[in-house]
Amino acid sequence: MSVPVPVLVMRGGTSKGAYFRAEDLPADPAERDRLLLAIMGSPDPRQIDGIGGGHPLTSKVAVISRSDADGADVDYLFLQVHVDKPMVSAEQPCGNILAGVGPFAIERGLVAARENQTEVRVRMVNTGALAVITVPTPDGRVAYAGQTALSGVPGTAARIEVEFRDTAGSVASGLLPTGRVRDDLAGIPATCIDNGMPVVLMNADDLGVSGYETPARLEANAGLCRRVEELRLIAGKLMGLGDVSATTVPKMCLVAPPSHGGTLCTRMFIPHRVHASIGVLAAVSAGTAAALPGSVAFVPEHPATIRLEHPTGFYDVVIDVDVAGDEITVGRSAIVSTARLLLEGQVYPREVTHG
Repeated sequence: MSVPVPVLVMRGGTSKGAYFRAEDLPADPAERDRLLLAIMGSPDPRQIDGIGGGHPLTSKVAVISRSDADGADVDYLFLQVHVDKPMVSAEQPCGNILAGVGPFAIERGLVAARENQTEVRVRMVNTGALAVITVPTPDGRVAYAGQTALSGVPGTAARIEVEFRDTAGSVASGLLPTGRVRDDLAGIPATCIDNGMPVVLMNADDLGVSGYETPARLEANAGLCRRVEELRLIAGKLMGLGDVSATTVPKMCLVAPPSHGGTLCTRMFIPHRVHASIGVLAAVSAGTAAALPGSVAFVPEHPATIRLEHPTGFYDVVIDVDVAGDEITVGRSAIVSTARLLLEGQVYPREVTHG
């Protein structure tokens, strides 16, 4: 029998993954990745011989350890285990799985629980950025039950806030990389912003659509897709990103007034497909634009929690923007999420034979 590996299986946001302490996995990245492929059951479309769920959203891994970095309690490395090919990717972080890192750190004793709520400071190894996760801990234990709903997750759970620190200019040169709140992209008013993800926001009706279409309908509009890509190439240069024809940023976001009680309706091109919902860091950038006077997405008298409508529901972000003359300060950038512990135990990886 193979050597068992301690694991927690958790839902984080709208994803599900296997959470490990770094000390329980091989230190060598290549050896670690081979083990994770065996644990998750890849490559196989069903991952039938592993604990993966046969879908990218359920074939994710978090590797967590105590941190030596200033201002951080734990380090979090996100790994995407591909379902149908023998590949493990560390190219980008996952904001959904991040929501489970706080509860994991407390459950595994990496961070001591406080009364009422506990802040877990997380260094995201994939990018080096810092996030602070606020976990409800009444009586010194993680609480998973609560009244917060997430689109795509049945029922409700305890509210977890994930605050991102120093995300302005994560890829571009600053929060407003063009130096302006509003730009003209070949006749289309736009706001180019980077508060965790470079995003270009435009009013849907300026492009001849309502902004309430399904992703499939938008993708079937060949003229719209060509126009959006033309504008993306222009925006990429204006934002100092150069020729973005072969990159995935900036994302392009069509906005419209809310139709289901939210703050703003969004349709996100990522960049050549339309997202079924909205990515975590893209939501932070879009929410910041909604709170920024003068932007094409600005919502006067917006609530403290900005609800972004998307094709399959909504996403909540908490944004604090202060404008004093030409000075723009983002005081707080956070998402509202939930997480739940599903399983604690040991996983027996498939033994791989050669020859």
